[in-house]
Amino acid sequence: MTYQVDLPLDVYWRFKTDFDNTFLEANPYILSHRLISRSGDTVVTENYYKSLPEVYFRWQTRIMAERHRLEFELIATNQTGNRFHYGFIQLYADNGRTRVVQVARFDFWGASFWSKYPWRGGMRSFLKDTAEWEREAAAAHAGKAHE
Repeated sequence: MTYQVDLPLDVYWRFKTDFDNTFLEANPYILSHRLISRSGDTVVTENYYKSLPEVYFRWQTRIMAERHRLEFELIATNQTGNRFHYGFIQLYADNGRTRVVQVARFDFWGASFWSKYPWRGGMRSFLKDTAEWEREAAAAHAGKAHE
């Protein structure tokens, strides 16, 4: 997935690397979010999602600040029903804006159906909704940083 954010790269990078936050709980797909640990350039976070409220998802993210890249992996996949889920988010400066490239590899029961489901609730609508939410949340977060 590739999309644009109307913020400069350094501002958007601060948003993407603010792992100890509460703003993710405003995402329509997330019930709760918390930072578990941070050691050097590796962060572990935990999310509960509305689609599976009784299951925690622990994400390990490696921060490559010099490249504006985040590499993520779902850990403890046996808790989530995933065989695997990993990928990266790469940010690029683009004329005062930020271009976001996100690549994910995953496998869970129903993944093939979900990825091809063309209506609301499928992967395409989920990604579109998430990108739109993120644009708005990042802009609000940037505005609060300037207050």
